[in-house]
Amino acid sequence: MSLRALIFDVDGTLAETEEAHRAAFNAVFAAHGLGWHWTVEDYRRLLRVTGGKERMAAHRAALGAGPSDAQIAALHAEKTALFAQRLAQGGVAARPGVLALVDAARARGLALAIATTTSPGNVEALCRCLWNRPAAQVFDVIAAGDEVAAKKPAPDVYLLALQRLGLPAQACLALEDSRNGVLAARGAGLAVLATPSLYSAGEDLSQALRILPDLAGFTLPQAEALVRA
Repeated sequence: MSLRALIFDVDGTLAETEEAHRAAFNAVFAAHGLGWHWTVEDYRRLLRVTGGKERMAAHRAALGAGPSDAQIAALHAEKTALFAQRLAQGGVAARPGVLALVDAARARGLALAIATTTSPGNVEALCRCLWNRPAAQVFDVIAAGDEVAAKKPAPDVYLLALQRLGLPAQACLALEDSRNGVLAARGAGLAVLATPSLYSAGEDLSQALRILPDLAGFTLPQAEALVRA
């Protein structure tokens, strides 16, 4: 079956956003006097848990005390707003090859989709940062983690993206950076290309059909070959 769509993860795949996320979390923690501060190693470990609210709950569980679920939701909303402010200042760039691949896909008439555990607000902020356009003007479909019952590594968000695209998995290529993402995409029946990010380097990405340092030089004919493999 020929390639008809590309489905992108967001954090770590479109851009190295995790440090901006970590800084926003820590700023909110400090503003509320929680006494929490996530180091790089803390955050690397916490990224094994998909979803920002879920990471906060996991940290609370490890400590044995902390804010309630309702407070976590409110803190996370503040963090999302702060993350958007930071991106609006232009502090994040697309990973190599991302912009060129999106442009090539658009020129060829392929559909473009997002399948992410991050919030729609974060997707919007990143698209305005990278493309200076609303997310809906860059991607045909956006499927986010809070819209499904289970987040990555469950396949739910990819299945939702496929449903909204109206396409079979065999006509699409998923682009991911993490083990959880690769497992989610494979669970939905998708071919996967992995480009490990700063935070996912060293993870087992062997379930991907191909692993590259980034998307620089990656072409649509190569994407087509992966889908047909």
